[in-house]
Amino acid sequence: MRSPFENASVIDVFCGAGCLSHGFVAEGFSVECGIDVDELCRHAFEFNNDAEFLCRDVLDLNFSEVEARFIRNVPTILVGCAPCQPFSQYNVHNTDPKWVLVERFANLVENIQPDVVSMENVPRLVSFKRGKIFRSFLRTLRAAGYQIVWRILNAYDYGVPQTRRRLVLIGSRLGMPHLPNPIDESEVDRSVFSAIAHLPALQAGETDDNDPLHRARSLSPLNLSRIRASKPGGSWHDWDKELLPTCYQRNSGRRYTAVYGRMEWNKPAPTLTTQFVNYGSGRYGHPTQDRAISLREGAILQTIPLTYELAKDETTINFSAMTRLIGNAVPVSLARALASAIRDHLKELS
Repeated sequence: MRSPFENASVIDVFCGAGCLSHGFVAEGFSVECGIDVDELCRHAFEFNNDAEFLCRDVLDLNFSEVEARFIRNVPTILVGCAPCQPFSQYNVHNTDPKWVLVERFANLVENIQPDVVSMENVPRLVSFKRGKIFRSFLRTLRAAGYQIVWRILNAYDYGVPQTRRRLVLIGSRLGMPHLPNPIDESEVDRSVFSAIAHLPALQAGETDDNDPLHRARSLSPLNLSRIRASKPGGSWHDWDKELLPTCYQRNSGRRYTAVYGRMEWNKPAPTLTTQFVNYGSGRYGHPTQDRAISLREGAILQTIPLTYELAKDETTINFSAMTRLIGNAVPVSLARALASAIRDHLKELS
């Protein structure tokens, strides 16, 4: 007779394009359902994970309709990555009300009581509103009987060719869980070169004939001159004065240190956001080609497989929609590490 811990049932809240779920699928879990308010995520989630997509606002969900989607008599796992914009370093005024979604996720856990819960978010959640939101989340879970482990992890340590620090939490009602162990430094080359150097060269505004996602955003003549003046690993500090925006010529402009930069071949990429195709929004310039990285390059740097369909017809999706799906994704390699740690936890209890 098989142990009940050899199988588990997963539901993904705030599922986005399904990359967190895909990590669980790759590690042998059964994902039953993904829940997100963005209908654009439906095809990517359902096609790549063979699971139901429920287009709903989490604030309007009934606890019973979530619980009913779990398979009975196996361990249940609720995972979620609440929208991180409220806690982002770029939201300096704490004005985004979406932080209530973290509280709602805690309410879901409290009422449904899955065996295991996991959350991924930006590190700033820990200190957001002086730590009040995160401490409340922890109290709610502990009061519901969960043993919790959490830490700020770098996705780079789990096979992602990107410096991407994330808060990762696992809670279990079955025993003390553990976080995934980093991979050995020598196991995987996580440089930008190893990730994207093999792709065909593109000019700004060009799309590869054989891959509609290998598509680079156009640059104005001024920005084309700027990127030509930028060195790998450099930024606007490399430019002649006539290329500088007026605000950068003042002392106050010196704080903009991480924009208009190029990546470096021998290093990991910087943290990708939903603006990664925009040269002026970060260090998103290609190391040697005079353009920002393409949609495909962004997906690869998020360790999204080449076979992963982000849209039914990837030629018709606009840049902002596609960068939202890719930039908000949990890197699949990090998701797999998280799923593997939870699988090991369940096996230890069998």
